Parts: sequence; structure tokens; C-alpha cells
Amino acid sequence: MTQRPPLPPDLFDELCPSSLLPFRFGDKWASMVLRCLEDGPRRYSELRVPLSRVTPKALTQSLRGLERNGFVSRTVHADPKLRVEYALTLLGRSTLEPLAAACQWAAEHWDELLDARESGISSIG
Repeated sequence: MTQRPPLPPDLFDELCPSSLLPFRFGDKWASMVLRCLEDGPRRYSELRVPLSRVTPKALTQSLRGLERNGFVSRTVHADPKLRVEYALTLLGRSTLEPLAAACQWAAEHWDELLDARESGISSIG
């Protein structure tokens, strides 16, 4: 198994532009899962670190959906003890460039997105 640096716990803090994207890659958490797998395969427990706001059930559902749609592969290793790793497929890897562009767009329009969200909330209530 190749050693990769651990994922930082604050990879997706509350001020992450991805939380304001008006469009999604898969389900609510899929784009964040894709970004976590960008540098190579990860175990479920590794994904839980930066995705601590995601419930275990929602993370499992997201991984299953990404696997079902061909973006992520799931590999079970039985040596020396059972472990499962998730990795991007070629199709999944092809989403990284448009995903990065979407996140860049959200970062550039951060204030506008927040203002729109706040005005939408205040006009409802």
C-alpha cells in the first residue's frame, strides 16, 4: 500500500466554496468524496476525517452511488487483515477538472452566493 499524507481534518471547513455550489456532482457529498480521492485510494476511516460533518450512513450512501455510477471503485484487500479502499476510476478522475472549475467559480462568487442565500432565507421567513 502506498503511503500518502493523511487528509487534513479542515479540508472542507464551513467556509468551503463547495458548500455553496448551486449545482452538484452526484449527491450532496459526492464532490467532496471525489476531492478526497484525488491523490489516490483511501480507506473509509481516512475519508471520515475531512468529512466529519457527513453522517456515516450518508457517506456510505454517497460512496455506493459513486461506485454504482462508475466514478469510484471499491477494492477489498484480505492481507494481512481485511481492509477496503475506495479509488477514483478513469471516469471519476475525468470529473476533477470541471469540479475544480466549479469550486473556483464558487470561490470567486462567494459574497454574491452568501448574499443571495441570506436574502432568500429572509424573504421566506
